[in-house]
Amino acid sequence: MAAPDPQFALYTAAQVRALDRAAIAGGIVGIELMERAARAALDALRRRWPQAQALCVACGPGNNGGDGFLLAALACMEGMRTHVIATSDHATGDAALARERCLREGGQVAPAAASLPEADVYVDALFGSGLNRAPSGDAAKLIAALNAQSRPVLALDVPSGLGSDTGVAFDPCVRAAATVCFVGWKRGLFTARGADQCGERTLATLDIPAHGYSQVPPDATLLVPRALPPRPRDSHKGRQGHVLAIGGDLGAGGAVRMCGEAAARVGAGLVSIATREANVGAILSARPELMPQGVHVPRNLEPLLARAGVLAVGPGLGQDEWGRGLWNAALDAGKPLVLDADGLNLLATAPRALPPACVLTPHPGEAARLLGIAITEIQADRFAAARTLAQKYRAVVVLKGAGSLIADPDGRVAVCPWGNPGMASGGMGDVLTGAVAGLLAQGLGVWDAASLGVGLHARAGDLAARAGERGLLASDLFPYLRALVNGRA
Repeated sequence: MAAPDPQFALYTAAQVRALDRAAIAGGIVGIELMERAARAALDALRRRWPQAQALCVACGPGNNGGDGFLLAALACMEGMRTHVIATSDHATGDAALARERCLREGGQVAPAAASLPEADVYVDALFGSGLNRAPSGDAAKLIAALNAQSRPVLALDVPSGLGSDTGVAFDPCVRAAATVCFVGWKRGLFTARGADQCGERTLATLDIPAHGYSQVPPDATLLVPRALPPRPRDSHKGRQGHVLAIGGDLGAGGAVRMCGEAAARVGAGLVSIATREANVGAILSARPELMPQGVHVPRNLEPLLARAGVLAVGPGLGQDEWGRGLWNAALDAGKPLVLDADGLNLLATAPRALPPACVLTPHPGEAARLLGIAITEIQADRFAAARTLAQKYRAVVVLKGAGSLIADPDGRVAVCPWGNPGMASGGMGDVLTGAVAGLLAQGLGVWDAASLGVGLHARAGDLAARAGERGLLASDLFPYLRALVNGRA
């Protein structure tokens, strides 16, 4: 098995422990791994805060605390004023050796107290990747103190209080300015609350040989920036696919219009829209390249379905008789489709078989309805939720949110590392639906279309947000979608 690129591989805590064991079995002793982690952490600290002279390291009793003790020892050797706060008088194994090294090098180790000593940078070495509950006792008090002060915090491996497998932030949880992750990326650093709590993320592989990684397949992968290749010079619109966007009940015409334009902006050759008659004039006026048609009853949809290659169903569709009739007709057509918004809500209330080439794009609320559970359960383990949805509906699923996940029925998962809070505004999901449909229409498979569509959408959102996150509109993404799909941004 070829070794994955560690920069794009995501692991569970159990898998990282297996990587550690493989490295130790390969001849790297545990204390040496700890020393490498401490050096990587100090290097990261120096790069990020080169003027720092005073350091305070909060150490727990386990190996994460051992990393902190060794970091403190190195800082002392380099002349930094270093204080260590320990939540326990005892340590075992390599962590005990690290504590002894810290004391030998002049580190001042004190128990947790009501106030923190003054420092330029604070280091969180309280808990590693194995924590799966809320911190308590002195550790919880220390986390609260770290979050209350204004100086930057560097987290070692995982911010203490963050579920490394899920991205759930327990109460309390360290909010770091930067996090140095050791050996392999923990998957929870990239979804749910992970990005908020981690700050700037850096991976230090600790020089573990590539063959060590080949023994432990990652649980998921990060998306990488991609674009579509140039078209042949003799291309014409008929070769670039025909998307039919279905939706836009009364008062919701903008949703289906944005979906249609997104499909066109990523390169679909033709885009038709089936909507309420009242929306047709506005759509033609705003974007004459789209082909809207008023549809009153499901049979009016038949000629449009016959011409289209890919369907985008749900934006502004509604759940009354009109929307339900179009939804059933679209699914009966058996064509590749992207299902979103009310298309998903209708599926939750009336489950039925889906076409073989299908992408579902739920947000956590829609995902909860599709699985019949609470939103909190979705967010408690987004990886499990995405996989369960994909298996239940035999479709590729995009679970939207901070760190959107793409999952397929075989258990494969990719995570989107881009996107920003400004994208929490109306219409963003409609644009994503159109983008994925437009890529499907151009011949991409469902996995590739969903993965590329999610990546293009999030990266376009980041480019559009350079003027500020607040006030970002879904339609602001269109010029960036066009540039990114062509590899021009």
